[in-house]
Amino acid sequence: MTDGMAWDPLRRELDRWQAAGRVARFWLRDDDAVEPTLALEMLMALAGENEVPLMLAVIPGLTGEALAVRLGEEADVAVAVHGWSHKNHAGLKAKKQELGGARPTEVVLGELGEGFRLLERLHPARFLPVLVPPWNRIDAALIPALPALGFAALSVYGRAKQDSPMPLLNTHVDIIDWHGTRGGRGEAELVAELVAELRDRFVGSDEPIGVLTHHLVHDAAAWDFLSALFAVTGGHPAVRWSSASELLGRVDSWDSQV
Repeated sequence: MTDGMAWDPLRRELDRWQAAGRVARFWLRDDDAVEPTLALEMLMALAGENEVPLMLAVIPGLTGEALAVRLGEEADVAVAVHGWSHKNHAGLKAKKQELGGARPTEVVLGELGEGFRLLERLHPARFLPVLVPPWNRIDAALIPALPALGFAALSVYGRAKQDSPMPLLNTHVDIIDWHGTRGGRGEAELVAELVAELRDRFVGSDEPIGVLTHHLVHDAAAWDFLSALFAVTGGHPAVRWSSASELLGRVDSWDSQV
């Protein structure tokens, strides 16, 4: 069960924003979508009930018509390009990476172009020209070539950098404990991260706070956290959950501090 007191630091921070007449912008990205599943149904239902727009990072090389048909029924779900096949091409001792490494640039860009065209065809009404690199990693040498493929923005993890060669729509709080249980992280730890991101935005950057989920590995802790997060923020006047498409129109105006 969710401990209501664990959320008090977030409530207090949001109350501070409200007292100052400020509104914090949040957005939701979920990775590794391929096909309709019970977990995806749970995520879309939870987001829909709380009026939280959702951007799904879809793996082009593993998806098909079934997901396209299912998403055709959803009004507030957008689709972004999640690499090509989510296959690791890094060396044995290197961090996992699909986009870059030892593979020829033309091969990687060819896959990304094919993935872009495929998802654009499958999801014409909800496709966004956003690249979400698997494992949030991409060879820096590839980035300048992305606009020629049609991409308008890149979405990775961490604070947006001023010197990025293309617009960034990043995530900042990952709810999954990848190095431990591989389920939901501790509630208090996640609340503390959200508060830290809000405090940073209060005095500096206007970058929206991106929450990152992975529906296929959610356990009870992950679902409970997400439900509580939507409940606490959804009714608060100092919070606005924004769609990725809306945020893309403002990405160049963010006063990034990193």
